[in-house]
Amino acid sequence: MQNLSGRTFAITGASGNLGPTVRDVLVASGANVVLLDRSAHPQPSDDAERVLGLGGLDLTNPDVIGATLDQAKERFGTLDGLVALAGAFRPGGTSAEDGWSVWDMLLTANLRTVVAAIQALVPRLPANGGRIVTIGARPAMVGTKGLAAYSASKAAILRLTESLSDELKARGVCVNCVLPSTIDTPQNRQAMPSADPSRWVPPEDIAQVIAFLLSDAARSVTGALIPVYGRA
Repeated sequence: MQNLSGRTFAITGASGNLGPTVRDVLVASGANVVLLDRSAHPQPSDDAERVLGLGGLDLTNPDVIGATLDQAKERFGTLDGLVALAGAFRPGGTSAEDGWSVWDMLLTANLRTVVAAIQALVPRLPANGGRIVTIGARPAMVGTKGLAAYSASKAAILRLTESLSDELKARGVCVNCVLPSTIDTPQNRQAMPSADPSRWVPPEDIAQVIAFLLSDAARSVTGALIPVYGRA
């Protein structure tokens, strides 16, 4: 377990499949957590003292996100980083029937939300130090049949992570990306009933990697694209 005591981290997309698990791991590590989500009520936590839930947000608007981060700083006294979990999955992108709709949706959900959160966060980080963790995906590394738009939207996150790491390293801000393979979620089990979920990645394992990247143990790690593939 990492020691994140006294630090505050924002999580976008907090009501998604990874959000509650990441929240619980960070709280167990001693962190304060700010849950940012477009749903009206982000997943509640038993530790209301160290968890602030802010819902009904436009996660593509840096001004909206910035206002919530100011609330977090006022509540907890510090803001030390971001876990950008907001995103979406949908197949398609190459057939004429898809048009631009699937591209627009995935680029907005997977890229624009991350850029907006970063634009809001960076001016509010400490003068020296901070952590940003983005979420890629295995198809971002190698394009996959039927997933052109998704692969492209996640590949953009990789270049964003590397560029931002280069921009912020002089300030002591570490920026890294976690790339899960298939995550063991109820939705994936339902969509792939004949698959072996024991080969997939448990959300807890991804959350533990994220906690490491937020910790002092990862102070020399920045610009990394970290695969978390399980046995898939």
